[in-house]
Amino acid sequence: MRQWLRPGLGIKRWMLTLLLAMVAMGVAITFLVVEIYQGGWLPGWLYALSLQWFPRPVRAILLFIVAIPLLWYSLRELKRNFFQPLQPIQQQALSLVTRNRKLSNGPRIVAIGGGTGLSTLLRGLKKYTANITAIVTVADDGGSSGRLRSDYGMLPPGDLRNCLAALADDESLITQLFQYRFGGEGDIGGHSFGNLFLTAMTGVTGSFDRALVESGRVLAIQGQVLPASLENLTLCAEYRPKNGGRVIRVRGESAIPTTDGKIQRVFLEPHNVAAFPSAIQAILSADVVVAGPGSLFTSIIPNLLVPDITAALLASSALRVLVVNTATQPGETDQYAVADHVAAVEKHTQYGIFPLVLANDNQSGAMRPNLEWVATQPSPNGFREVILADLADDARPWRHSSEKLAREIMNLYQRANQQSQTPIPLQGVAQIHSN
Repeated sequence: MRQWLRPGLGIKRWMLTLLLAMVAMGVAITFLVVEIYQGGWLPGWLYALSLQWFPRPVRAILLFIVAIPLLWYSLRELKRNFFQPLQPIQQQALSLVTRNRKLSNGPRIVAIGGGTGLSTLLRGLKKYTANITAIVTVADDGGSSGRLRSDYGMLPPGDLRNCLAALADDESLITQLFQYRFGGEGDIGGHSFGNLFLTAMTGVTGSFDRALVESGRVLAIQGQVLPASLENLTLCAEYRPKNGGRVIRVRGESAIPTTDGKIQRVFLEPHNVAAFPSAIQAILSADVVVAGPGSLFTSIIPNLLVPDITAALLASSALRVLVVNTATQPGETDQYAVADHVAAVEKHTQYGIFPLVLANDNQSGAMRPNLEWVATQPSPNGFREVILADLADDARPWRHSSEKLAREIMNLYQRANQQSQTPIPLQGVAQIHSN
């Protein structure tokens, strides 16, 4: 009971409200009993049981003598027959209430991206707050998502499905089912159950955005997952061949990483796609906005190419952080340093859209073939702050650690809150901080 009455759970206030309601009801019953007593409505045998021939103080003492043993006995039996068998469940319920109360008071965080990187970030953030919004690219046209997009004319569900699963309970059987991928060569071979579920839910609800909401309820996710846009769009890229020939153009997200050459720019067709309104609202009300990690040109930048999203970022008062990958990605960011990632984002958007840059400085693990560490030097110049920290996963250093990344973002948020009373302007030269 002492644990249930701990501050911050919101239990005591409603127990007090319940007590006041019971007192009011008791007073009402008292008025009714007095009216019956004084009105002489009691038959003879009930009048004898009412003990009215005793003075009122004596009657009160007698009632207390009867009530106290009954109260003690009933509480003892309730504990023995009800509460004691449910003690393990009570502990789980208490833990769940405490956790949900803490998470519901967490900062409002918007995570922008797609693919594996965004899912990694979400798995870490959900331990700190339930107020998470994932804004996911809808430019995917490969694999299961591409097939469903082509066959049913819907938005690609793959990245959105991964984010839904990342925000759900990782140990839940329904989450594992959502991520299950069918094998074989049949019609459903290569499809994940979650993609098919979202396709079916779109047909049932009549809209893809409603399907995401209902799927989130099924998985009981911490937060919400939103598409960057509801329009059918195509991601295109312009390449400079390695031999220095003419710039070539490639259409389709899945074709971009396999094209030989250096990416000059990526763009959407059509150009002026409308953003999903809920995504704009989430950015404008956020405390923290994080872009990345993930594929720079096919997961992060496509979201920023939606004009309304860029405008909302520039208008937002949130702490805006760009997370740089730990390793380069073949076909997209070969030989890229931190400064190259920042330059690519600002080339496609606007200078200073992310004042904070978070990069990994732990480059001690064994890297996979064809991958390289993203160099932290030279650092980007201008009105930015570069935060260096150990962000790499110990087992797979080419990826971020969910726990390390989320913890560092929360540290940045807490530091920003502490400095909000006395803002410190950033200097013209990038500041490097090692944690």
